[in-house]
Formats: sequence, structure tokens, C-alpha cells
Amino acid sequence: MTLSTLDAAIVALYIVILLGIAWWVSREKEGHAKDAQDYFLAARSLPWWAVGTSLIAANISAEQIIGMSGSGYVIGLGIAAYEWMAAITLLLVGKFLVPIFLERRIDTMPQFLEQRYDHRVRTLLAIFWIGVYVFVNLTSVLYLGGLALHTATGVTPFQGILFLAVLSLAYSIYGGLKAVALTDVIQVCVLAAGGLAVTILALDEVAGGTGAVAGFGILLEKAPAHFDMILSSDHPNYAQLPGLSVLIGGMWIANLSYWGFNQYITQRALAAHDVREAQKGIALAAFLKILMPIIVVVPGIAAVVLSPDLAKPDQAYPEMMKLLPPGLFGLTFAALIAAIISSLSSMTNSIATIFTLDLYRGAFHHEDAPAARMVRIGRTTTIVSLLIAVAIAEPLLGSLDQAFQYIQEFTGFFTPGILLIFLFGLFWPKASSRTALVAAIGSVALSLVFKFAWPELPFLDRMALVFLCSGASAIAATPRGGVADPKALKLAHYDFSTTKSYNIASLGVCLVVAALYAAWW
Repeated sequence: MTLSTLDAAIVALYIVILLGIAWWVSREKEGHAKDAQDYFLAARSLPWWAVGTSLIAANISAEQIIGMSGSGYVIGLGIAAYEWMAAITLLLVGKFLVPIFLERRIDTMPQFLEQRYDHRVRTLLAIFWIGVYVFVNLTSVLYLGGLALHTATGVTPFQGILFLAVLSLAYSIYGGLKAVALTDVIQVCVLAAGGLAVTILALDEVAGGTGAVAGFGILLEKAPAHFDMILSSDHPNYAQLPGLSVLIGGMWIANLSYWGFNQYITQRALAAHDVREAQKGIALAAFLKILMPIIVVVPGIAAVVLSPDLAKPDQAYPEMMKLLPPGLFGLTFAALIAAIISSLSSMTNSIATIFTLDLYRGAFHHEDAPAARMVRIGRTTTIVSLLIAVAIAEPLLGSLDQAFQYIQEFTGFFTPGILLIFLFGLFWPKASSRTALVAAIGSVALSLVFKFAWPELPFLDRMALVFLCSGASAIAATPRGGVADPKALKLAHYDFSTTKSYNIASLGVCLVVAALYAAWW
């Protein structure tokens, strides 16, 4: 399938408008040169609606739209647990973590680790995050985006990858986080409109033209196993979603680490005007997360009925896009591009932020570097990271069936240790730098041991087991005695109260998620 003239015009118009707005919002007042705070943290001026939409735009990309739809094709609605559990996780982050981070006015997650532990922990985690962002996140988003462009338009996957990389640079390299976050409002609106169009037309096609509601009913009849939220132990995909562990085990570790301590996610909250604005934005993002499975999982389940013989599950969403008529296909194609470049820009901006502020300024001791040089270093890092990802994306991921599961399992080797480092640092006064290093090293070592010694153990259960074992090892390695670490946080100094509206929103999110699980148990 190739883009019609109308579709191509819509996509081109969208790109021109997006670039124009990105450059317009990036302008500085006359006489003011863009500094590190402007470029990396939008001068800490983001309103709540920009925080909330940018959180979703940074998260929902090719790995979610293409990858999670592919997992929906294979596993079913159960994969939506990543979205619905994340909604509750976001609310916990907003109440207990954001007040600490904003009160301390940190720029990056590694910076907090130096404040709480020492420079060794900061440098170790900075290098780790850059490696994961480049070799896992950037490559997966580029590859799945290139695959979508290949399936939908006929260009080669590499041509699609290169197009997305160039567009991402043009979109964000000048304006930094401010350009990314403020245009994410448009991105999310276009993504929601295009994604809903794919879902509605796919369900209508299942029903033979009698409507989306009828199509959903037919899906329930023809693919009932794809609507099990809690998989039984004899389910062929139990290893990916191991029953109740999704609700009470490793899923919490993955979500808390991702939404609470992941730089390219938390950077949006760090750039908020104040704590209340950040919390309102997080509440908005939590509600949007509940809606995401309608856009990304249901089309994958519809493809089970409409296209049961796909070569790869990750082709499910692009295949469903082919149902769209000219014009609407162009809008949806623009929505897919919107999601991909938004995440790419978010990731590259965070890579640049960590490299510039934590390694160049911190580890290499360039604290007094001029503002212009810091911005230049950030832009150079953005370009280099994308070039590396473009070069390795297709060779690294081209042989995988479900890239989404690859991402989850690979990051699961490190996630327990990262979560332990932050939880100990935030809430255990006795934790020291030795505690943090033992937790980090133990997480990777134990993950490898369990991976090869107990290969049948589901990776979510493995994360939970590694979390417990690494935590016990870190506690055992902590110096004895009742004295708190000199850098320990005094939690009584922080205000964890939330507004009435935040509390009502939190209750609403929890009730909706509970109802969804009750309906599809």
C-alpha cells in the first residue's frame, strides 16, 4: 500500500505545522540566550496540561502502538495490564515522589543519586541509562516505526528509520524540552483521533459493516481467550503475563521504576511550574492511560479475526491501518508519526540531559562551562545518539517477533536494582552508597543467574525474586548500627498532602481499573 495524493498532502501539512509550532514556541525573548535550564527543563515553566499530555506522548510510541498491538494479537487484552496498572502507579508517583524531587530542584535522576549517595552511584546510573536509552529504547522505537512505515507505504524499513530520525531532529534539536512538551498537546490529540479511527473501523470490519459495537461482540465470541486479563498457568503465554503476579508481583517493580525514576518520563514533572501543576498533569496522564488499550490493544485482537496469518505479530497494527480510507489513512498515519517522533525527541533530549549535566558537567567536572557550550554539547549528543540507533536498529531487532516483550525482559535485568536504589535512598535513612552499589550489581548478577539456571521462570516473577534477593543483599551490606547516613532525607520536611481534586481523580482511576478487571477477570 502507498500513500494517496490526499494522504501524502495531509501528512506533509501535519509535519510542516508541527515543525512550525515547535520552532515558534522555542523562541527566546530578545536579549535572552537559551541556557541549560531552558533547553533541558523548559525553564521549569510547564503547565499541568503540558505535563500530562507530554507524559503520555513520551510513553506511547511505536513500542506501545506497534509492539503492544502485536502482543494483543498474540496474548490478548491481558497485555493492557501495563497500561492500567501504570495509571495507579502514576498517582503514587505524584503523591510520594514528585514533592521530593521538585522540593530538591533536581535536574536529573542521577543528580538525586549524588545528593543522596555519592558521585560513583550518579556516574554508574548515568552511563547505564544512556546505554539503555540508545541501545534499547531508541532502537526499538526507530525499528518498529520503520516497520510500520514499510508495511503501510512500501518504503524499506531502513528508509522509514532514517526518515523518522531526521524528522525527530528537525522537530526538537533547536527548542529542547519546551518544543517537545508544548507540541505534545497536538501530538496526543492527533494520536487519539487516529487511533480511535483504526479501532472503530477494525471492529466494523469484523462485524461486516454493522458497527463497532457489534464487532466487539463478535470478537468476544470468536476470540474469547484473548479477553482473559489474568492468564492461567497452562496458557501458552503465561511466561509473559504470569497470572496474579501481574497484580501483586513484578509488574509493580517495572511500573514504579519506569514512571517514578525514568529520566525521559520524570523530566516532564521536573519541568513543571510547581508541585500542584505536576500533580494535576500526572492525574490527567493517569486517566489517559486507561484509554490507551482501546487504541493500541483492541486493533491487535481484531487482527486475529481479520488477518490470522500475519508473518509477524508486530505487523498487526499497520495491517489494520490499511482498512482506513484515503484522507483518514493520512490522518492516522500522521498520528503514528506523531507518536514516534514525540518519543524519539523525548528520549534524545533525556540522553542529552544526562550526558551534559551528569557526565560532562558532573563526572568530568565542567561545572563552570558557559551556557552556550552546555546547549551545544546537548545538541551534539542528540545527533550522535540518533546516528548510533539508526545504524543498529534493524540488525538488532529485525529477527524478533514481539519487540515489546524484548524491551520488557531486557530492561527487567536492571529494573529491580534501580528501584531498590531509589526506594532505599528515599525512605531508608541507613542506606549508604555501598547499599546502592550492592543493589545495582546484585540485580544484574542475580537476573543473569536466574535467567539461565531457571529459564522457565516468567520474567515478571524473576524481577520480583531478584528485587527481594538484591534488597536483602543490600541490607546485609549496609553498615550496622542505629546511625542514619549523613545524606539521608528527612521526610518530615516534605509536604505529601494533595488537593481534593487530586484525591477525587485518584479514587476515580482506581475504581475504573477495578471495574475493568472485574469485567474481564
